[in-house]
Amino acid sequence: MLSTVAETEIEPMRLPDMPLHDPFVVADDRTGTYHLYTSNDPSVSGVDGIGTMVYRSQDLRHWTRPRVVFLAAEQQELWGSDGGWAPEVHAWNGRYYLFTTLHNEDRPLPVPPPGHYGTPFRLSNHMRGTVTAVSDSLLGPFTVVDSSRPTPPQHLMTLDGTLYVDPSGQPWMVYAHEWLQTVDGTMEAIRLAPDLSRAVGEPVFLFKASDAFWLGEQIPGGVPHQLPPYVTDGPQLYRTPDGSLLLLWSTYEKNVAGQDGTIGGGYVQTYAVSESGELTGPWRQRRPLLRDDSGHGMLFHTFDGRLMMIVHRPFDDARGKLYEMRFAGDELRVLRQCTDLDGGG
Repeated sequence: MLSTVAETEIEPMRLPDMPLHDPFVVADDRTGTYHLYTSNDPSVSGVDGIGTMVYRSQDLRHWTRPRVVFLAAEQQELWGSDGGWAPEVHAWNGRYYLFTTLHNEDRPLPVPPPGHYGTPFRLSNHMRGTVTAVSDSLLGPFTVVDSSRPTPPQHLMTLDGTLYVDPSGQPWMVYAHEWLQTVDGTMEAIRLAPDLSRAVGEPVFLFKASDAFWLGEQIPGGVPHQLPPYVTDGPQLYRTPDGSLLLLWSTYEKNVAGQDGTIGGGYVQTYAVSESGELTGPWRQRRPLLRDDSGHGMLFHTFDGRLMMIVHRPFDDARGKLYEMRFAGDELRVLRQCTDLDGGG
């Protein structure tokens, strides 16, 4: 059963104490409450199972214990029972839609041939993709719209679907096509039906991870390093005050990690700008906003009008980190880390 704990009776939590990965914030003007969605963690929610939980706050400083709003095990004949990654909640036509990524290792997908793009990795693919679930409340419970398949084409190994509505009112799902299937991961989009129940038509290619011109800049010349894979992760679309269209995304950047010249790397938060202002681009890559193993960020406005970005850091045992942001035309800039809220680090 979903969580019914009276969170107001429990001592508030702070971001440094809140396990979370792939954070997504909905600022609900009606209640003056921030809703912070992330994958269910039984150690803090008290509920076992793959799903989604939500922390709540009115000041971004003090948060309720998380409430579980979606459980895969409670869905009828759901195709995937693992994952529960990257939950997002979007208001659409008077209801709330949860997007979250599931997978099923018992349903294999095609893999690139050995040596494809020169990769030294042994690839093993299985069914993975974003499902759509609906509720009348930000607190759920959310029910999957179609239990038989993910929303993107099921023969593609995808993740991190997000909602974008174009100027004509057409809804799209933008998602990352896994490097495990493509080697050079891509960002793609597909039209959605008006009720968000299914994909319509064929996927549209936006860009590939290796388009990020700065990848590998931290590796000194002459140091041998791996070729692909190149990772795409965590898209979010945002229309700037001057009308430009931005796409936030994350990847992994290689660098020299040890004195012996071994190659390491870290999670990176970056973004791209559409030269046409349309979803179809072409997309021009910008330099990273954050390194330090930070990523899967999204933008939201506080109730007093500040532009904020939340990311998780580090990738393992992640916590939420908040940054105040601003735009200079189509350039997104970090003003400061809100260490008074997120504890620094």
